[in-house]
Amino acid sequence: MAAISAADVKKLRDVTGAGMMDCKKALTEAEGDFAKAEKILKEMGLAAVAKRQDRATENGRVFVKIADGKVVLLSLSCETDFVAKNADFAKLGEDMCDAIIKNGWTEPNEELKSMVDGLIAIIKENMNLVKFTVIELGANQSAAGYIHGEGNVAVAVVLSSDNTAAFENAEVQDLSHNLALHAAAFKPVYLNAESVDKAYEDEQLEIFQKQVDTDPKMAAKPEKVKEGIVRGKLSKLYKEICFTEQAYVKDDSISVAQALKNAGKAAGANLELTAYGVYQAGVN
Repeated sequence: MAAISAADVKKLRDVTGAGMMDCKKALTEAEGDFAKAEKILKEMGLAAVAKRQDRATENGRVFVKIADGKVVLLSLSCETDFVAKNADFAKLGEDMCDAIIKNGWTEPNEELKSMVDGLIAIIKENMNLVKFTVIELGANQSAAGYIHGEGNVAVAVVLSSDNTAAFENAEVQDLSHNLALHAAAFKPVYLNAESVDKAYEDEQLEIFQKQVDTDPKMAAKPEKVKEGIVRGKLSKLYKEICFTEQAYVKDDSISVAQALKNAGKAAGANLELTAYGVYQAGVN
């Protein structure tokens, strides 16, 4: 096997945030395989959690629009922060959301591209429609949107209820708004435990199992105890990455799921968080 270079070590460190010596050790053990080395670092508990803002390489602005039974989240990119704050750039995003809702578009098209090109011709700076998402609202659903800062983060949350009158309840309306704030602050990866990707879950269980198996303190523990520890680690992970399992932003003594139950009880209805979306400017 070829020697592990300093450049290889730095590359792995940039991806994981682990120390240089640990990265070198992991690469050596993995015989230069980066994916395997990253997994080794995870197993060692050394890999740092990547922050979304660290992955942003462009300026831009994000938008949310709720109208006519639809929710649109949209991201526009541009070259400079100056243009991202430009009123015409902000209006372009709003106009594009309106056009998407009016025409029922679900994918980028030439009409949307021409809207962007029209402003490029005026401002003389490159910009791009990064992506957009459309959520169709059912008859038993209601949505809330939130924009953080000057279009830095855009959020939409969708609630379902067996009693649509609950959506007029002040406590439920406050909850909807607060859940949008929560998503902007914590950026959950999954809606709930049931929606966690199976392959991802299996990988985490494998990592947790290896951590337990290689811990000298666990050697004499019964298998049932070890299994409980592994499941406990998974449950803790869910509380970090799943929206409904996270501690509620307005009261961290309860989960989002409990906050939904409390507001539903006050409104005489069952409430469920059924969809959400978080867009961050500069992140694809």
